[in-house]
Amino acid sequence: MSEGIPVQSTSATFLGMPSFQRAARGALADTQQRRNLAHATATIRGKRAQVVEEVDAWEELRLAGADAKDEALHHLPDYLEQLEANLTARGAVVHWARDAAEANAIVVQLVRDKGTDEVVKVKSMATQEIELNEALEEAGIAAWETDLAELIVQLGHDRPSHILVPAIHRNRAEIREIFAREMAAVGRPAPVGLTDEPARLAEAARLHLREKFLRAKVAVSGANFAVADTGTLAVVESEGNGRMCLTLPETLISVVGVEKVLPTFGDLGTFLQLLPRSSTGERMNPYTSLWTGVHPGDGPQEVHVVLLDNGRSKVLEDEVGREALRCIRCSACLNVCPVYERVGGHAYGSVYPGPIGAVLNPQLRGTSSEVDRSLPYASSLCGACFEACPVRIDIPSLLVHLRTQVVDEASGRSPEAASMRAASWVFGDHRRLEAAQRASTLGGRLLGGRTVRSVPGLGAWTQARDLPTPPTETFRQWWSRTHDGPDNEPVDPATDPDGSGS
Repeated sequence: MSEGIPVQSTSATFLGMPSFQRAARGALADTQQRRNLAHATATIRGKRAQVVEEVDAWEELRLAGADAKDEALHHLPDYLEQLEANLTARGAVVHWARDAAEANAIVVQLVRDKGTDEVVKVKSMATQEIELNEALEEAGIAAWETDLAELIVQLGHDRPSHILVPAIHRNRAEIREIFAREMAAVGRPAPVGLTDEPARLAEAARLHLREKFLRAKVAVSGANFAVADTGTLAVVESEGNGRMCLTLPETLISVVGVEKVLPTFGDLGTFLQLLPRSSTGERMNPYTSLWTGVHPGDGPQEVHVVLLDNGRSKVLEDEVGREALRCIRCSACLNVCPVYERVGGHAYGSVYPGPIGAVLNPQLRGTSSEVDRSLPYASSLCGACFEACPVRIDIPSLLVHLRTQVVDEASGRSPEAASMRAASWVFGDHRRLEAAQRASTLGGRLLGGRTVRSVPGLGAWTQARDLPTPPTETFRQWWSRTHDGPDNEPVDPATDPDGSGS
């Protein structure tokens, strides 16, 4: 039996987050977090650059990865049906979930059917996306995170801030303090005299989790890839905790986004070269687990696969935006992003932070919330993310595409949209344009050449731009004053100071 419900609370979710820009201001003030992020991302970038340089045909490998993902996405219904057929033929049970509520209900019922009140979990972005832990907690089921970084986040009543390293915003001293303070409340306590040495912290986590691994009847995982032509699921990891979850419990429930499907087993070879180099800076993952259905006497004897949509079909309908579904969750774009490095992941308001989160979140969730409307602007469009992406997702172009959507949806409501409509009306008739020009010269004379610092309703827009000072004389007035005298003789300014020609 479990020792109690795991440390979860509504504060550990991203509901009701403010806009990225407001959240980022607070994050920038956290100097300790900025130091942690700068050190960690620089280390990962360096490791990645070294192992990528070893591959002579890296660009060809990226193209192969992009082509395989596009093939799957362009024929997604066919490959999903093939995946379901092969999973079923090998003893797995396939469930389809249209949204988070359906997926959570399926998992909760499966766990209840096994008569247990706890599960062990492999690190999974999909289950974080649907807030499965919170749904299990509400049902009285304890969900134990077994990935070291996820364990740190869970014990710290925190939120993940990175795709690969969810606790990247924490340093060793902070982790030691969390373990010493929290472990005893939910299981085996931290060793007496625990230090912040990485080996000692890892040992404390291993001892704490081992009893949960050996006791659990049900495990929940995601999958990095799902191979259509064999019904094989794949999880790649660095610690071995995933292997424990995937092999020891009697029942395995895997929640898999529909975009994770690959057409053939051969395609898997491409991604097992791209993913570790791009994510952890390793030539290959220390642990790569593949499982295909149920094998009597070996591993879980009951395997369930929940194929999750949760907005992905809507993204697929967008001929431009669907490119984001290539994402293999490597986090390479986060590690090179100058914006992410300074503000961290929490400001993005989702388990998908950084450049890819700025694209995926508004696509999957829509732009009805303040944070999702702001995310397409959470970028300098420097292009570093595209250069780092192992499947060539053109994130800057997708961000511009989403910015257009946000503006279009806000048309008629924002001051900027109203000003554009006004400008369109003025430019629609030369008489209105001439009248506006005469009015601007009056404003220029009243300002006496002073710079305009702010315009009512457009304060934020003008704060970031230099607004031209209105001229005291328009080109039309100058031309009339100097060229439109009788018989095309230039008008003497001394005798015609207002440029009227009369």
